[in-house]
Amino acid sequence: MTSERAQYPSSNEVSQTGFPGEQQSLRLRGVSSPGSDQNYPQFNWRSTSEEEDEDEAEDENCEETREIRSRPMHMALKRALRQVQEMQVPVVSSGKSWKWRQAKSLRKLKNNSREFLYFFVLWRKSLQKIGGNFGGGVQSYFLFLRFLVVLNFFSFLLIAGFVLIPSIVFRSVGSSTGYSGLAGSQCMKYDPNPQGLIVFYKYLLDLLSGTGFMEYSYLFYGFYNNTMVESGNFSYNIPLAYLGTAAFYFAFCLICMIARMGSAFRVTVATGGSTAGNYSMMVFTGWDYSCLGDQATKLKQKNINYQLQVDLEEQRLKRRAAELTLGQKVLLYSLRVLMGVLSLGFIFAAFYGIALATDFSQQKSGQEGILGLIFEYLPSIAITAGNFVVPLLCDQLAKVEKYPPSNTVIVALLRSVFLRLMSLGILLYTLWSQITCEGDTDSATCKLCYYNHGDYPCWETRVGQEMYKLTLFDFLIHFAVLILVEFPRRMVVDNSSSKLAQWVGRQEFVVPSNVLVLVYGQTVVWAGALFCPLLPLINTVKFVFLFYFKKITLFYNCRPALKTFRSTKSNFFFLLVLLLGWGLALVVMIYSLSEIHPSFGCGPFRLFPSMWSVFPASFYRLPQTSQEFLFFIGSQAFLTPLFVLFIVGMCYFIALASVYGKSVALLREQQKREVRDKQFLVKQIEELKKLHPPIVNAAVYEG
Repeated sequence: MTSERAQYPSSNEVSQTGFPGEQQSLRLRGVSSPGSDQNYPQFNWRSTSEEEDEDEAEDENCEETREIRSRPMHMALKRALRQVQEMQVPVVSSGKSWKWRQAKSLRKLKNNSREFLYFFVLWRKSLQKIGGNFGGGVQSYFLFLRFLVVLNFFSFLLIAGFVLIPSIVFRSVGSSTGYSGLAGSQCMKYDPNPQGLIVFYKYLLDLLSGTGFMEYSYLFYGFYNNTMVESGNFSYNIPLAYLGTAAFYFAFCLICMIARMGSAFRVTVATGGSTAGNYSMMVFTGWDYSCLGDQATKLKQKNINYQLQVDLEEQRLKRRAAELTLGQKVLLYSLRVLMGVLSLGFIFAAFYGIALATDFSQQKSGQEGILGLIFEYLPSIAITAGNFVVPLLCDQLAKVEKYPPSNTVIVALLRSVFLRLMSLGILLYTLWSQITCEGDTDSATCKLCYYNHGDYPCWETRVGQEMYKLTLFDFLIHFAVLILVEFPRRMVVDNSSSKLAQWVGRQEFVVPSNVLVLVYGQTVVWAGALFCPLLPLINTVKFVFLFYFKKITLFYNCRPALKTFRSTKSNFFFLLVLLLGWGLALVVMIYSLSEIHPSFGCGPFRLFPSMWSVFPASFYRLPQTSQEFLFFIGSQAFLTPLFVLFIVGMCYFIALASVYGKSVALLREQQKREVRDKQFLVKQIEELKKLHPPIVNAAVYEG
């Protein structure tokens, strides 16, 4: 202790001179007396010695950085201290000094690269403006839309790299693969090319319906060949690449969704899913200190204001629900059950109408002209009408149910997702019942080709056309609603003083219904990607236009929502609903691969007994060593330990999430106790002041 004290100046010396002695080194000047620690923050400026290695130097640097951040001083002083700290070069050997400089340069390069890429984030300023004016709930919709745009674009790059470009390059070379048992039979007949002269408007009809020149193109399944290219050590199997890319496409989308769900779930665990946790995050970490300018500052203030409104409304409704009597609770729950039954009745009525429209459309598929186009779009019209009318009726029922805002969003999403996804399922079921003769392949219609070749010579392309029409019709509906409904409504409301116009008012941006539109559109793409490989590209363009449509509507045609909601749970729930759509599309793909016989006249699987048969056929072409390795991967000796390891990992992460949740709950209880203790101390101080009022010195007044 004496040796350590001898290294530093005494408190008297410091107080007399104002700085340490002349013989002191620079790193010792930051150390002052204990008395000075009460008023000024002190730091340890000592560099590492020659015996310390690079890891210890970095740890000390991180500790000093954290120490600076924890000190109660303004940002300018912290920045100056940080610059002084960076100017210090530790005294190390030449090799370690080089490593230290390289590590420092690498960290600086990473930070600069991250800041540079930040300016290229898609729609960054638009999303900031939306969040500031309309809150985090509406902003979560646009963030979700941006996620789907990026997901579809990278999915298209995947399909283009492994299927589209090789099919274009190898179209005129290579040999056919598969079994030719029915070559030359009636099942091979398929000629979608139009004959004779074509009227000009027919091209427009073909563009809208996916027939004619659109049908026999790279857009649909039927145009791809079953080509096998072999040249020396290079070989490329188009059918195997087609099916493998489809499987990897679904796996890629699943990984992206799970990764995004993990980040959203971490926020939910951190806040505990409660208003108190969300309020703490807003108070202590809500402000963005990188806001530059008055506009960005005002937008951030508005965003926090909206979040506080949501929390206050949640607390108000919870307090009102807690004050209900037993009879009022019974009446409320009875009304909720009755409204739930009525909403299910509306949904099943919509399903029945979609089934009738699809059946009638397939019967009238041979019609020409405008009437034929209407018949072809009849399933899309029925689905769109059901998805528009039924949610409106359910929203009226929700007013009677009186759920809190967050629960109202979840209930509306559950009803809408059931309606939209099952309506798509009803459409596909109706199509497949006609393609497979309702599962009876021994009937007269399906006995020859194992599917209804008379009405569906290339049934995969027909399913792809239906998905293409659903995607295109959804885009046209959004454009028509923007031009013909939303802008006229805004102009009438703003320029008319009638009571009806003021009662109708500007529309609100309802997040649940808009999110379900995105989920429905993405589910259509997943269900049709196997039969229409370029559908992800079409959906990317559609979602880009939809972003600007919704942004224009939001700022020019909508008013701020009367009831806002927190986006903490909603972000996770949006992805969970999207995962349900992915599951429905996965069922569609698995059933198509394994149960329905491929068309004999088109597509890369035309000569295979099933689409899945391309994997065994390609497997037996591999060398013996590769076959044995793949057999081992698929054996119980490999899969059983892998499954056990997966279960252990799942249990670990579940336990980890549970521990984190309990830790958050304990910390929240500790904060509540500390608040109560502080309130108790404040009351005690006030009581002491009342009992012992402060004595004012009369000399103060005399002076």
